[in-house]
Amino acid sequence: MSHLYSHLNTAKNILGLYTGQIPFDIFLRQFFAAEKKYGSKDRKSISALCYNYFRLGTGCTANTEDQLLGGAFLCNNEPQLILQLMKPDWNDRITLPLAEKLALVPFVDPARIFPFIGELSKDIQEDAFSLSFLIQPKLFIRTRPGKSSIVKQKLQVADIPFSVIATDCLALKNGTKLDTILELNKEYVVQDFNSQRVGTLLPKFDNGVPGIWDCCAASGGKTILAYDTFKRVDMTVSDIRPGILHNLENRLLQAGIRGYKSIIVDLSNEKALSTIGNRQFDLVICDAPCSGSGTWGRTPEQLTFFRKEEIERYSTLQRTIAINVSRFVRPGGFLLYSTCSVFTRENEDVVKLITGQQPFTIIQSSLLTGYHMQADTLFATLLQRTASD
Repeated sequence: MSHLYSHLNTAKNILGLYTGQIPFDIFLRQFFAAEKKYGSKDRKSISALCYNYFRLGTGCTANTEDQLLGGAFLCNNEPQLILQLMKPDWNDRITLPLAEKLALVPFVDPARIFPFIGELSKDIQEDAFSLSFLIQPKLFIRTRPGKSSIVKQKLQVADIPFSVIATDCLALKNGTKLDTILELNKEYVVQDFNSQRVGTLLPKFDNGVPGIWDCCAASGGKTILAYDTFKRVDMTVSDIRPGILHNLENRLLQAGIRGYKSIIVDLSNEKALSTIGNRQFDLVICDAPCSGSGTWGRTPEQLTFFRKEEIERYSTLQRTIAINVSRFVRPGGFLLYSTCSVFTRENEDVVKLITGQQPFTIIQSSLLTGYHMQADTLFATLLQRTASD
């Protein structure tokens, strides 16, 4: 049992060293790379303790050790060795419903887990959203066109459990290793359920090959989704970071996608957009840089380290980008604005600005909530430019 005390002390040490300057998963990798004495089981146990600590957000008033143990109790449904050692009464009750478990942990206030309730989009159920942080999100994948049957067959042969969420969407336990089972990007892409649902807002094009600009392309999830939806696309992708575009090019190559244009551009700089020229697009996809607050179930350290003033910084950047890129939508064309944020200032307020300053009409707007099914929460709005302006 001594190794359990060691795990607990190591977790406390890690939390004392972590300052939030880099993503916690990167910090953990660096820590364990320097500390070779920890085996894979040790790393998994220590990491789980830390992540469950962060899942309590700002709702915990206990010391570090009690918060670690409280996280292990509230965020698990199966007996835990560390609890059997230090909190056997909790361990005996670990399968109780969450509401009953919370009553046994008086130093956790579920209403304070998420620290920015006042900033939430109005349609979010505050209590359900806050409690969702105590449950690790699932791994969602989207099968590529024509690959659904073979992906399911390979998973069944490998005895990997999965749930069918939609025609091309499968849900698996978080952390499931698929790299030796399936061909990434060729047979499937890793994409959250609600990120996949953004595709339902894509407009219909009856004739020709639509000209599409994925202006904040990042890892290319929306780019691949557009190709899989429209089949034939005149695609332009851009990002401000050369390294990101390089990684995107490799990913698109794996996905069998070629013949697109790639541009490095700062979308917040109106003069820099001269590299686009006078071209206008049938569809501009603006998956804007944001707080990522709708995905913090996957990065729960943000509950502790994100600062409220960052919301306004992101909102200002989003407003600038949205107005700048909207000018490249042809009359009658479309702008798809999306974020993985739950904040009004990053979502509804930006759309209100677009429609107030540019000749756009909202076709469909959706707050894609995921907190009832261990998925991310996203926001997406499809706007159409007036045919003649």
